[in-house]
Amino acid sequence: MFLSLLNDGGPVFMYPLLVILIIVIILIVKGFLKKETSTKTIKLISSITLFALVWGFLGHIVGMIGAFDAIEAVGEISTGVMAAGIKISLIVPVFGSFIFLVGRLGIIILVWMQKD
Repeated sequence: MFLSLLNDGGPVFMYPLLVILIIVIILIVKGFLKKETSTKTIKLISSITLFALVWGFLGHIVGMIGAFDAIEAVGEISTGVMAAGIKISLIVPVFGSFIFLVGRLGIIILVWMQKD
């Protein structure tokens, strides 16, 4: 199911987001394993997750532009087809938002673990 969502959302946007998720998880684990969490790691997680969020919404916008071009070419479509297209176009920003939230949760925990 997860693989089909990656392909449905558009491989050009979804596979880079998957790589970003793996990088963010590695950085969070690295921060947990180090006793002294560096601010560089926290800033890196913050920047990468913000990029993932923006990349997801860029994928949504590009997908919607393509969908509207296709609708314009056909002329008229049913509401069911339109709803299915909108649902598919929302996969990328949801995944980007999920990565953003995972990273932010990791940052909160890493900052909480820091010694004053």
